[in-house]
Order: sequence, then C-alpha cells, then structure tokens
Amino acid sequence: MILPHRNTVLNKHSWLSLTVIVLFSACGKKTNEIKPERKDITETVFASGTLEPENKYNLTAQSEGYILELKFDYGDTVKAGQTLAIVENKPNSISAASAEALLGLAGMNASAEGPTLKQAQQNVELLKDRSRQDSIQYLRYQKLIQSNSVSKLEFENAKLAFESSKTNYMNALQNYKLMKQQTEQQLVIQRSQRDVNSVSNENNMVKAVLGGRVYKKMKETGDYVRRGDVIAVIGDPADLYAKLSVDESNIAKIKIGQEAIVQLNTDKEKNFSGKVTEIYPYFDDATQSFYCKVKFKDEPELKISGIQLQANIVVGRKTNALVIPKIFLGYGNKVNVKGKGMVPVQTGFISGEWVEILSGVDQNEVLVAEQIK
Repeated sequence: MILPHRNTVLNKHSWLSLTVIVLFSACGKKTNEIKPERKDITETVFASGTLEPENKYNLTAQSEGYILELKFDYGDTVKAGQTLAIVENKPNSISAASAEALLGLAGMNASAEGPTLKQAQQNVELLKDRSRQDSIQYLRYQKLIQSNSVSKLEFENAKLAFESSKTNYMNALQNYKLMKQQTEQQLVIQRSQRDVNSVSNENNMVKAVLGGRVYKKMKETGDYVRRGDVIAVIGDPADLYAKLSVDESNIAKIKIGQEAIVQLNTDKEKNFSGKVTEIYPYFDDATQSFYCKVKFKDEPELKISGIQLQANIVVGRKTNALVIPKIFLGYGNKVNVKGKGMVPVQTGFISGEWVEILSGVDQNEVLVAEQIK
C-alpha cells in the first residue's frame, strides 16, 4: 500500500474519500481526466493480528488424574514456582512412599550395624582368630619337628590347618568387602529411585514455570487430565506486542526495525506506534501467512490478550514522487494520454490506490480514464 506522507494511518473510509476527491473536479462534477502530481509517499504493508503478552506459555499437566484443587482464577497474577493445581495420582504417591521406605532399608544395610555386613564382619573376626591360633600351632610344631618330638604326619596336619584357616580368613575378608560394595551400590540405586519417584510425585503439583497473568483457564476442579493437557495460559501483562499475519506476497518487504502503526479493534480512533522486532521463520499453513512481532513504543492501556488489531508496516518512503491514481493504469502498464493514446510507463510503488510513475509521462500530460481496460 502507498500512503501520502502524513503522521497518522488512514482507515478504509479515508482512502475512499481521498480517491473520490481525485476523481472529482473542484466544482463537484465527475471527470475522467487528471494530471500526474508529485507527492511525498509512503509504502506500507497491511497486516491483521492479535494483541499478545510476552513469554506466553501453556501451563500443562505433568501427570494423569483428577484435578483436586485449582489455586488460581482468570486474571490472577502468579509467581514462578507457585503451585497452581493439584492432580490426584495415587500410583505416583504410592511409588514415592515405597521408594522412600526401600531407601531406608538400603541405608541400614549399608551401615556398619546392618545385619548383612555385621554378620560378615563377625565371620571375618572369627576366621581371623582361628587363623592366628593355627599359626601359633604351626610354629610350635615347626620347633617340635626339629627335635623329633612330633611325627611328620602331625606336623603336616598342623601346617595344613594353618594354611586352610589363613585361606578361609582371606576369603571371608574379600567377601565382606564385596558385600560392603554391593550394599553401597544398592544404596545409590535406591536413592536414585527415590529421587525419580519424588519428582514423579511432585508432578502432581502443577507449578508456574514463569510469573505472569492467567489469561485463560482451560480446566476446572474435578476435570480429568492427561499428561500434556493444557490447564491455563499465562503471559507477562507488563510486556505486550502485536502478532501480525503477513501475506506471503509481502513478507519479503518486511525487515527488522521497520515502523508500524497499529490500531486495536477496541479503539479504532487511536493509533499506536511500534517497530518490527522479529520475523517468525515459518509459514503457517492454517492461515496461509507468515508472522512477525511488533513491539509498542507506548503500550495500550487495555492489557487483554487476543484483542484483534490491524497494522500498516512502513516498508518504504519516497519524497517528491510522481504518482497517479491506480485506476488510470491500464493493462500492460500503459496509460491513456490525451492526444497520444495508450503510452507505456515504468512504475515503482503500486498499491490499491496509487501508482508511482518512474518514466513514460510527466506532470504536464493529461491522462484520461476512458477506454482503459
């Protein structure tokens, strides 16, 4: 769209009035003749959209069950981490309690007073004492065999008993170390399981991810929810922006930093200025358009999400441009010049009302609208 340079955006009725003025003479009689004229013009892209809060997100259920309690209502302001809903999920609660109990047992078994380790420790001490006694007996028989005070068989039996008790003691010691390692490993596993079940149980408490205002309440107390179901929509009421839908034929003209004039459907007499801050890098099949974000310089006082709006994004400006009403431009970019007939012209900006003429005619030539198809 090409606009005459002015500070406000004209509505559709204003554009209609402007076109009618061009097509009527000063005396009020209809005429089909005009001369090209020079104007400061502004090219804009029209886009419709909605008013949206920044950091808008869906508060979703993380577990399955009935909603026991909702701790918010429409329009409430909530803080990050605040519990907003409680979902009844008995399996999660039972698993969490069971994991806590098993962790206690694992901790007891891993301690020095645990029955398993204590029994193994006692066995080690018993075999250690026996090994010590058999060692003393073996040394005694070594001395006796030298003086032939004992038989060789008795000496060999003492030696065998010492070696056997020594082996049993070492095996018992290794077994104790292995059991201690296993109980500590089981303690780590149970602690991890406890933490996992604790998180699952905490999922029954639905908490706000970010602070903001509740714009939509999707569920009520007693509703059954599944994991991922939306319970509420939350956003930042202090930071609003216009989410605009731009036709694919115009998206290439939109650039970051371009000015935009926004008009809310709730107050069509007031215009809000802003700038394009983001162009979403995807095409929406449902609306057959692209989206861009416009941040306001002065935000609207009405902080309501979803208000319908329209905007004109300024994509170009030109001073002292030669323009004609679009209805005087014929097929094949030709104009009907009085006394010359159809003359080809080179055009620049083209909108629903105006056409910029780069070459082909000048301000002194008279254009007629008749016979233009």
